[in-house]
Amino acid sequence: MNWALLSRMLGLLAMLVGGSMAFSLPWAFPICGQTAEFETAGFRGMVASIVCSLAVGGALSFFGRKETGTILRKEALAVVGLGWILAGILGALPFLFSGTMRSPGVRMTVVDAVFESVSGFSTTGASVLTQLEDLSNQADGSVTDGKLVPRCVLFWRSFTHWLGGMGIIVLFVAILGQLGAGGKALMRREVPGPITETLRPRVRETAISMWAIYMVISLVLTVVLMIEGMNLYDSLCHTFGTMATGGFSTYNASVGHFQSPLIEMTIMLFMVFAGTNFSLYYLVLRSKDPGGGLLKRFAPLYRDPEYRTYLAILAVATVVLTISLVKNGIYPNIATALRHASFIAVAITTTTGFGTEDFTDWSEFSKGLLLLLMFVGGCAGSTGGGMKVIRFLLFFKIVRLEIEHAFRPNVVRPLRVANVPVDNSLRHDVMVYFSLILMIFISSWMILAAIEPDTQWRQEGHTNAEKLLDCASAVASSLNNIGPGLGVLGPHDNYSEFSVQGKLLLTLLMLLGRLELFAILVLFVPSFWRVQ
Repeated sequence: MNWALLSRMLGLLAMLVGGSMAFSLPWAFPICGQTAEFETAGFRGMVASIVCSLAVGGALSFFGRKETGTILRKEALAVVGLGWILAGILGALPFLFSGTMRSPGVRMTVVDAVFESVSGFSTTGASVLTQLEDLSNQADGSVTDGKLVPRCVLFWRSFTHWLGGMGIIVLFVAILGQLGAGGKALMRREVPGPITETLRPRVRETAISMWAIYMVISLVLTVVLMIEGMNLYDSLCHTFGTMATGGFSTYNASVGHFQSPLIEMTIMLFMVFAGTNFSLYYLVLRSKDPGGGLLKRFAPLYRDPEYRTYLAILAVATVVLTISLVKNGIYPNIATALRHASFIAVAITTTTGFGTEDFTDWSEFSKGLLLLLMFVGGCAGSTGGGMKVIRFLLFFKIVRLEIEHAFRPNVVRPLRVANVPVDNSLRHDVMVYFSLILMIFISSWMILAAIEPDTQWRQEGHTNAEKLLDCASAVASSLNNIGPGLGVLGPHDNYSEFSVQGKLLLTLLMLLGRLELFAILVLFVPSFWRVQ
């Protein structure tokens, strides 16, 4: 392991995180609609966090200042794995230094702050904050608690989504794309064209182009939401959560706070955009035949088997949920059921986690379907989490070939996607990934159920069986970067009552899911750190 090079890279990352905190500072000023006294603590906390992050980054960069070596496979894995852990720790500083309250009278602990920060960067959207908006000015005057989170800190919380969404893609394209056959396969899904390990300038050029697409779509969504009635602050924060498929909102009721079908439809549409492989947008923009008409220009989209499967999953899930909601009398008519079913189906499948309704009140079948959708995720090369649609597509093709091989052992058929043969190494990678996800899910589920006290569920009138399901949804939600879960973790609830050990486990699962397991798992292998 090249420790000096690793230190320099981590130092640059720490300074990047610290510098990005500056975008939150303007929202602390009284002109934003908050009292100067309330936001002063938030402003000071953000400044202290910036200084601390830059100091840490400077110290790490100084240690590795003379190292000019090349980032190899081990260093790339270490930079990404440790870099995300470091970003999560530094991103927690604004919550701690500003004195942010988890609930009335209860300050956030270190574990709470790291949980919230990692949830933001990993675009999970799970939260321990119980009160986001100021409830002191309700019409009936029944609520007297004021806002517990400074406005600038709440902005930083959402901004971590936006940084983590496309940032992970860039890291995989620019660094992790060199990790053998599996890394090359992932890079091909994220970066179009015959790009190899030696064509780094082209890789960087493509990554910059994808960031530009990400920023333009984000700008368009921000403007549209403002036209539809949101203020600049809310439109930016909800844009960050939408485009990063994160789900952090500025209101306890999430998108449901606005009670606007138009806003819901807009956010739903852009969630679908965010869950799409950004490489396809890149291909559409690079079309060499502008005179071929819209159908030919958008051919990369509708010809892509993963994209077609992705849309089919969303459509089928929406129809099935709508039928279930109407059949069980959850909503009085098909239009209302379709409105909420489509939004929740898209939010869960793309791993965004925004909510309009509390789906914990839906039928058991509907909740079971949502639990299954948590594992799907968006397309490869998107900002969505989950296992990715392409893996499920390949998995079922592999299973079909194996079944055929059972009664036709002499027939050899290559694995194909869009009539293109797939390398056997990718076949192996898919099966290993499914096996690891299953193993991690089951073991984490059992561990969480064991360490969480039964009294938490009994106090709220739930049974042990409900606790088991809630723990399963917590693990699935964290591992697949969803955010909300079932039962006590519904879209209007949070993770604040989980134990310290439980929060640490779920934080680790968020990192595992967002970095696709291996960049974190290798950190626990002793031989990985040996100097060779």
